[in-house]
Amino acid sequence: MATLLEQLREFTIVVADTGDIQAIETFTPRDATTNPSLITAAAQMPQYQSIVDDTLKTARAELGKDASASDVVTLAFDRLAVSFGLKILKIIPGRVSTEVDARLSYDMEGTLEKAHYLISEYEKAGVSRDRILIKIASTWEGIKAAEILEKEGIHCNLTLLFGMHQAIACAEAKVTLISPFVGRILDWYKKETGKDYAPDEDPGVVSVTSIYNYYKKFGYKTEVMGASFRNIGEICELAGCDLLTISPKLLEQLQSTEEALPRKLDPKKAATMDLEKISLDKATFDEMHKTDRMAYDKLDEGISGFSKALESLEEMLKERLASLEGDLTVNNAAADIFRVYDLDGDGFITREEWAGTDLVFDAIDINHDGKITPEEMAAGLGAAIGLTEG
Repeated sequence: MATLLEQLREFTIVVADTGDIQAIETFTPRDATTNPSLITAAAQMPQYQSIVDDTLKTARAELGKDASASDVVTLAFDRLAVSFGLKILKIIPGRVSTEVDARLSYDMEGTLEKAHYLISEYEKAGVSRDRILIKIASTWEGIKAAEILEKEGIHCNLTLLFGMHQAIACAEAKVTLISPFVGRILDWYKKETGKDYAPDEDPGVVSVTSIYNYYKKFGYKTEVMGASFRNIGEICELAGCDLLTISPKLLEQLQSTEEALPRKLDPKKAATMDLEKISLDKATFDEMHKTDRMAYDKLDEGISGFSKALESLEEMLKERLASLEGDLTVNNAAADIFRVYDLDGDGFITREEWAGTDLVFDAIDINHDGKITPEEMAAGLGAAIGLTEG
């Protein structure tokens, strides 16, 4: 019998949710998507230190020796995201998603400026904009920015999407693709209700299924890409979705499991459903968002988490730059990063406070007790910086 992964690929495009180039080579997805947490994880791997170092050195040379470390790192961050994107595009046949700074999520003009810069960097490297998706948070401002970008031929992936109102606004803006977050929706409901959910009752699965059916019923061209999975049961329940972006760990489970996988989502079935079309303007969007507590909470939390991941990556890059320039202060940087994530000031960073990718958390949580101590943070950062030291 064929594996679950082989069967899934018969009716769904599989996307790798990782910045790890070796994992992408292993699972050969059509597309790939990254975010600051994933780039942070990849940047700490020995095999990618040359990318990090070369990017920092180029940024320093371009800005000059008198430029501040913060300015060098700001330039290097966007270049690093593009550098990983370029490496990934050499492996995959399709598209790579590159994320706009989450701190610009409510800034339409700032989002447009950053998107234009990222596209220009790819085009300088000879990559067509057809192979790039600019990843933007699904705020009203982000969606409006994406609408403008799409008219310019710059394709967008709207992320941190949790509610139908966000999905409808994206479809009406004619964005290329949306990434509804299955696992994060499940997390919210489990915390709220204390219940466990079977895959077919999983609130994240139910949400993405509803969005998919709405899109297909009313003929929207925007693609639906389920994201942020907690288990392969969620993935199997969404078999037939346009795309699914899956972590290497879950891709491995799908590849090693042999059992029948029926198609669950089908545009022909969706076309026959009795659904009501919703008219949406900003006032309606705001009202729907305010009354959808889960979407409201998770969007806010997601933007905060991605922003913290950016700050963590920036601190790591500052330390790597200091190391390259002979001024290493690992413990100071570790302390700065720790303060960013230790929200309640209790001296530990829990998985909930981290709000970034599990991959990075697990790498730093040395004793696997679900908490990161200042010592573990310093050790993790020190290991990342010292990977090419001797």
